Amino acid sequence: MPVSDRAVQLRKGVLELGILAVLDREECYAIEIIERLAAYPALAPTPGTVYPLLARLDKAGLVATRWAESSGGPPRKYYRLTKEGRASLSEGAVAWIALSSAMTKILAGE
Repeated sequence: MPVSDRAVQLRKGVLELGILAVLDREECYAIEIIERLAAYPALAPTPGTVYPLLARLDKAGLVATRWAESSGGPPRKYYRLTKEGRASLSEGAVAWIALSSAMTKILAGE
């Protein structure tokens, strides 16, 4: 598998956790989420990846939504974490820390 394909697959696996982490800080609309994640180039999210993830998180009850008027365009759909979303973020963070630590040790030859 080429390196770029590998990075894409790894990124897809962590974007959901990244979205939950962004929403843990504040309610956002989709483009804001994409911009916040884009601050970390290794994540490099695209709307085509983020929108389906948001729909899945909404369907799973991990996020709640509301529509609000926009000052410069159509209304925006805002996302916020639910109680279940915060629990999922907490579980995911614990799993990520354990996985990341293990992989760092393996890659360092420990």
